[in-house]
Amino acid sequence: MTTTPERTEASTTAGERDMLEGWLEFHRETLAQKCAGLTDEQLRETALPPSELSLLGLVRHMAEVEQAWFRNVLANEQVPPLYYTDEDRDGDFHVTDQDTWAEAEASWRDAIARARELAAPRSLDDLGEGKHRRGDINLRWIYVHMIEEYARHNGHADLLRERIDGTTGY
Repeated sequence: MTTTPERTEASTTAGERDMLEGWLEFHRETLAQKCAGLTDEQLRETALPPSELSLLGLVRHMAEVEQAWFRNVLANEQVPPLYYTDEDRDGDFHVTDQDTWAEAEASWRDAIARARELAAPRSLDDLGEGKHRRGDINLRWIYVHMIEEYARHNGHADLLRERIDGTTGY
């Protein structure tokens, strides 16, 4: 069963970088809260057919997203995907009875920790060292995109959590 993490509200008066990092952390913590207190079985529950969307799948997906943007695009580390393959591009969402919160959370938290390490010494204007189909991408764009990605998926998480046990809000 997951535990409820603390969530810090983003500042309303911070400078640009602190504001971006504050909102990203807020959304990371929000996803963790949406999963808190649930069993692995509950975390694997899907929305409704034909959707395979689950809270566990969202966490796995966000581990992939953290890794892709910070390790592959920002730092050009070119690490392989955690859950998807060329044959199964949505593998992060395809959870099985063997997939656990402990493993998914560890992968996600590791990806977040590495993202923080890679971003810390860089300026918001620093361009990613890796290639992307959109061309040059700076750290500022990555932060904004990550906030958007989490915000969208946290909306999904709201609905999934309400379906599982009726919990809403926060």
